[in-house]
Amino acid sequence: MRPAVGALVYFLTVFAVGFGLGVVRISWLAPRLGARAAELWEMPVMLVAIVLAAGWTGRRLNPDTRHARLLAGVLALAFMLAAEALLAGVVRGVGLREAFLERDPVSGTVYYASLGVFALMPWWLGRAGA
Repeated sequence: MRPAVGALVYFLTVFAVGFGLGVVRISWLAPRLGARAAELWEMPVMLVAIVLAAGWTGRRLNPDTRHARLLAGVLALAFMLAAEALLAGVVRGVGLREAFLERDPVSGTVYYASLGVFALMPWWLGRAGA
């Protein structure tokens, strides 16, 4: 149960930061810098949010086993992908293919790499703390 709670808190924390940054990116940065540059600007900030959220939830909500932290990261990734799919359909009115497969080749690659970091960060921080 604790990895699921940790995963949910981790996901909600990172998602909230990403949602806020997305508003800034879409309404302010993208018109000035272009979509790719705006998305790439957002990534370092998101990576900091990922590290901070994974560390906080790992210390407070997850058991000290690396296995539980890996499970929490994978569950958080599943929550994130589900939320992205839901937002793509409801808010942007696009299908799953467009939301996940028809991304900019540069910023899309960075996005998918950041999802991998998001999934593995709780495990990695737990391993580093061991």
